[in-house]
Amino acid sequence: MATLSDIPGRVLLVGAGKMGGAMLEGWMGLGLDPARTAVIDPGPPPEIAALIEKHGVALNPLNGGPPSVMLLAVKPQVAPDVLPRVAPLAGPQTLIVSVMAGRTIGYLESFFAPGTAVVRSIPNTPAAIGRGVTVGVPNATVTPEQRVIAEALLRASGLVEWVDDEALIDVATAVSGSGPAYVFLLAEALAQAGAAAGLPPALADRIARATVAGAGELMVRTGIEPSQLRKNVTSPNGTTAAALAVLMDETRGFGPLLTEAVAAAARRSRELAG
Repeated sequence: MATLSDIPGRVLLVGAGKMGGAMLEGWMGLGLDPARTAVIDPGPPPEIAALIEKHGVALNPLNGGPPSVMLLAVKPQVAPDVLPRVAPLAGPQTLIVSVMAGRTIGYLESFFAPGTAVVRSIPNTPAAIGRGVTVGVPNATVTPEQRVIAEALLRASGLVEWVDDEALIDVATAVSGSGPAYVFLLAEALAQAGAAAGLPPALADRIARATVAGAGELMVRTGIEPSQLRKNVTSPNGTTAAALAVLMDETRGFGPLLTEAVAAAARRSRELAG
């Protein structure tokens, strides 16, 4: 497994907003050489500007030669304006890594020279605290060495998984990309249900948040399958079993509803990419 210090050449980050800034912070914390790092952004947020200044990272450099990696972290809606300006900075050996939602490999390839290595990836918002999930797909030009480099950069924000079929990116977007919103909704709905049952709203909110966060951490730390953890906390004919009888109803329960929701998100992802 490669580390950031193993990456040859220069890394150019295009876009230092929430996602790009979080990645840059992770890179600096994990040992990427600031002297071999540069950022292109007309106005990074104050905290990221301070990070750039602290580490001596070049901001909007006028020269320096083609980078070994160009990571695109701009918002997808500004891509048509930004990509024509940064594409000339790439060289024949530059690896392009995108974390933009909805911008396909074919779209990205259209801005760069034929044969350019491109990785399309989809991170999620917990990447901002180093607990994200990123799913990536390489084009046919990406070498095994470049894939290792891409993973080292993306791993600074959390878990990295790979697929070989770009169509699966839409499904990954629906599961991991949009997934944090489903969890936040669970915490929100759980708090509202607790308040409706008689708890003071502020107390219901606090214990719902802590319950969702604690359950997630329990999955991470133990590595036990979620289904087994569910069984562990469910006593026969107990309170949890009564609740799960509603949530696991085959027609109107949580499973069918979430299946429908993920399908809707994947469908919308394909529409946006098309």
